[in-house]
Amino acid sequence: MLSRRQKHILLKFFSLFSVVRGYNILVVVIAQYLASIYIFAPEKTMKSVLFDINLLMLVLASSTTIAAGYIINSFYDSEKDLINKPRKTMLDRLVSQNTKLSFYFVLNFLAIVFASYVSFKAVIFFSIYIFAIWLYSHRFKKQPIVGNLVSAILTVTPFFAIFIYYQNFELVVFAHAIFLFLLVSMRELTKDLENIKGDLALDYKTIPVMHGEKVSKSMLTIMAVLTIVSAIVLILFFKIGHMYYFFYLSIILLLLFLAILWKSSKKPHYLLLHNMLKFIIVLGVFSILLIDVSVVLNRI
Repeated sequence: MLSRRQKHILLKFFSLFSVVRGYNILVVVIAQYLASIYIFAPEKTMKSVLFDINLLMLVLASSTTIAAGYIINSFYDSEKDLINKPRKTMLDRLVSQNTKLSFYFVLNFLAIVFASYVSFKAVIFFSIYIFAIWLYSHRFKKQPIVGNLVSAILTVTPFFAIFIYYQNFELVVFAHAIFLFLLVSMRELTKDLENIKGDLALDYKTIPVMHGEKVSKSMLTIMAVLTIVSAIVLILFFKIGHMYYFFYLSIILLLLFLAILWKSSKKPHYLLLHNMLKFIIVLGVFSILLIDVSVVLNRI
């Protein structure tokens, strides 16, 4: 049996894990490695990619920066989250704000240390990334459209770091990036619909607050159509192996998303839609394996 002190420490660990969204970071790490093996550096052996120290340092720098970003975002959104996510907020508050800020600075420092192993350019890249995340949390997040676009860009930035490292400028890379960017943009706008109550209370000028649910749904419909088009383009014009199964499923799920969207009016509905988009994104990460299943066997 755990002692009371041990239970308290364990709860604080889970609280901090909740704040930094450890599960999201794990997905990003897996996505960066899979994208490196199958998309960014398909000519390299899997072993050389997995044991590339520079790539490891870039992944660690990305992970610590993202974790720090979640902390500063939680810091600025503490009042809003108390309205929108009361249960999660109770867990997050087991760790004091001062402790969170201390971890924020430590994580950002570690990100720069990891980046410095790769190059001075990597240090500049992650320094700008850290500042951009802070600026988004402090200012841009409360602005309509700009906040959504900046959030989507920041989400795909870790992949941009790997893209720069491998310098793979093939069109298929950009095609995948556009598909991911559109999905993330949809998720951000759906989150705004889900959290409209807290945004209204704290004067966050999001698209649903400024223009209403109908306009937000219309924008989501346009983005969904563009995402479907980008999926079709990937299926028809690029060599993606058996990953086309994922894109066909994504098209079906996005059509279902639209059907549910226009019947939605309450938070649970938007939460469902948000989770649908998260499912597509996470499924897409693991579906990268389908580009060429033999790669796992032949490139070791």
